[in-house]
Amino acid sequence: MSALTPPTDMPTPTTDKITQAAMETIYLCKFRVSMDGEWLCLRELDDISLTPDPEPTHEDPNYLMANERMNLMNMAKLSIKGLIESALNLGRTLDSDYAPLQQFFVVMEHCLKHGLKAKKTFLGQNKSFWGPLELVEKLVPEAAEITASVKDLPGLKTPVGRGRAWLRLALMQKKLSEYMKALINKKELLSEFYEANALMMEEEGAIIAGLLVGLNVIDANFCMKGEDLDSQVGVIDFSMYLKDGNSSKGSEGDGQITAILDQKNYVEELNRHLNATVNNLQAKVDALEKSNTKLTEELAVANNRIITLQEEMERVKEESSYLLESSRKGPKQDRTAEGQALSEARKHLKEETQLRLDVEKELELQISMRQEMELAMKMLEKDVCEKQDALVSLRQQLDDLRALKHELAFKLQSSDLGVKQKSELNSRLEEKTNQMAATIRQLEQSEKDLVKQAKTLNSAANKLIPKHH
Repeated sequence: MSALTPPTDMPTPTTDKITQAAMETIYLCKFRVSMDGEWLCLRELDDISLTPDPEPTHEDPNYLMANERMNLMNMAKLSIKGLIESALNLGRTLDSDYAPLQQFFVVMEHCLKHGLKAKKTFLGQNKSFWGPLELVEKLVPEAAEITASVKDLPGLKTPVGRGRAWLRLALMQKKLSEYMKALINKKELLSEFYEANALMMEEEGAIIAGLLVGLNVIDANFCMKGEDLDSQVGVIDFSMYLKDGNSSKGSEGDGQITAILDQKNYVEELNRHLNATVNNLQAKVDALEKSNTKLTEELAVANNRIITLQEEMERVKEESSYLLESSRKGPKQDRTAEGQALSEARKHLKEETQLRLDVEKELELQISMRQEMELAMKMLEKDVCEKQDALVSLRQQLDDLRALKHELAFKLQSSDLGVKQKSELNSRLEEKTNQMAATIRQLEQSEKDLVKQAKTLNSAANKLIPKHH
């Protein structure tokens, strides 16, 4: 990124030129947008010194699309970072007139428009990002509320206006990051609206969706009934992000504290999501344990049933063998009745055997289900352990950030104490200076009195000299 930053002796483009360039081309194909720390750097692609390795020409569509994606990702980083810092410094609920918030929505609109497929209508070709946003309610049921609210707004007549209203309502809900992540994960649905190399289809879209998590610390309130969202012109104001060479270093400490607070809020938000995931996994584990207990009880009942059937089968075998022996020894008259009893015993034996086979099949099925449940429980336990390790590391990072915050606060307090001591010393010096000035004035007054006395003595002496003559 630093290799693309223009040198210091190169003239920086003025705000008017940048604004004009943004009006001529939406995605700055002829410029490379890079970040110098937390500032924006622009440079024409023709002026960039390339490495000896062969690279694609500037006319290559894939190269231009990749450049556009990188530019939009860097602009989104600057816009989100600037919005969070300014909102935390402002310390109140944001409205639609807040300039950094307006620029954020403009940048998001450009990101959603990148690589959109043109749809043919009666009035010509139309590109609108409202179509992809409508898919979110199918992926996340909570988004159905804001989609219905957008459709019910009476002042919106175009898909662009509805898309802008949807973004504002999602930010008010503090679910914009969640909705964007759900949408980006469904590439097969987005392919209907976007080209293959569009920002929403590539890695940059996932990065921007992750950056949007930090906006959950911002409170915003919009009144869209009287706002004209259909005819707004979405032009990025680069003057808000261009580096000022004369920027004072006095706010560096405040910027560090603000950055630490942003990281702290982000970690807390991520911690909240992890806690919710852990709770869901724990509930699943409890349900699996209950199901496992139930299956164990059913297995014990099945085993008892098998033992009972085996005992009955042994008893039937003994009865049948006894009947066969008695039929051989007994008279012929009793053989018919005994034959009927034997056939009934064989029939009963066959039924019991079939029942035993059915029970054994059911037992095998229950055993396989139990093994699958145990495997699922092991996988869930492993996932829970990984989540807990991640949670511990995040908490450690949070503790480190808090320690760094306390250290900066202590340094700030020490500097305030030094300033206070210097001010007290200054006041003492001023008091001594005032005392010396008063002493000098007294000495000057005494000098004047002495001069008057000398003049009086001279005049008296002059009067006495003629009298002696």
